[in-house]
Amino acid sequence: MNNEIKIFSPATVANVACGFDVLGFCLDTIGDEMVIRKTDEKGIKITKIEGYDLPFEAEKNVAGVSALAMYNDLQPDCGFEIEIYKNIKPGSGIGSSSASAAGSVFGMNELLGQPLDKAKLTYYAMKGEALASQCEHADNLAPAIFGGFTLVKSVNPIQILELPTPSDLYATLIHPQIEIKTSEARAILPKEVPLANAITQWANVGSLVHALHTSDYELIKNALNDVVIEPYRKQLIPHFDAVKNSVLEAGALGCAISGSGPSIFALSKNEATAKTVENAMKAIYSKTAIKFETYVSKINTQGIKTLSK
Repeated sequence: MNNEIKIFSPATVANVACGFDVLGFCLDTIGDEMVIRKTDEKGIKITKIEGYDLPFEAEKNVAGVSALAMYNDLQPDCGFEIEIYKNIKPGSGIGSSSASAAGSVFGMNELLGQPLDKAKLTYYAMKGEALASQCEHADNLAPAIFGGFTLVKSVNPIQILELPTPSDLYATLIHPQIEIKTSEARAILPKEVPLANAITQWANVGSLVHALHTSDYELIKNALNDVVIEPYRKQLIPHFDAVKNSVLEAGALGCAISGSGPSIFALSKNEATAKTVENAMKAIYSKTAIKFETYVSKINTQGIKTLSK
């Protein structure tokens, strides 16, 4: 059995407009790389971090926290070292913490001969995710681990539904270089939702799930509408309305906040439209002093990928 594995742990988009805390999808062109290796010395050690300044103490790092939760339950006759090559900026809204939390437990599971299924890996990864967001949620973790689109039916017990991905669906993202902490973005949300808005929202969620099953792009377009969360969170993202209006004019099926922001995502039918949408996003932010990055990605239906063993 191999003693070392190198993985690609992908970025993800959570909420997907109407599905706050339950829907997510996996990206293919953005992600972290991690190396996990078995050691004779017991315990979990983070030995290398590149890209961003993150804590090396396992108890203070999301990858370490999820790894420790799994390690303490399984009690394997070995230890693990973790190297993190961080390409997803923390606080970007595209699952930076979930990529770390999911990647460590995925790699350990592979080196131990896959004793745990994906639902159990999600359970342990949530322990790390909670360090970053102060609550256990799986809408980023599930698509990273399962791939494609996922719906979190329940976190206690873990129940993840894998949804189909239409073959010609592409995501475009813009990441303004500002930071929004998940905990802060949650703090501004209302504690109660008007019944009319709730009805609209769950109708959109049901419609989006049906649209994914039937590859109905027009229905995807009609369903990607958030009347509960977006009205509050968009105030944290400069020029959000301008970006949304511009990309819809450019042909996007829909546009919304990625996770808690500041990244904004759009879904499009076909890659050419997705690239046109990218240019529309760039045009808005190029007129500002805010630095930004953009990405175009096909939906990653595999999730975390093994690069080498």
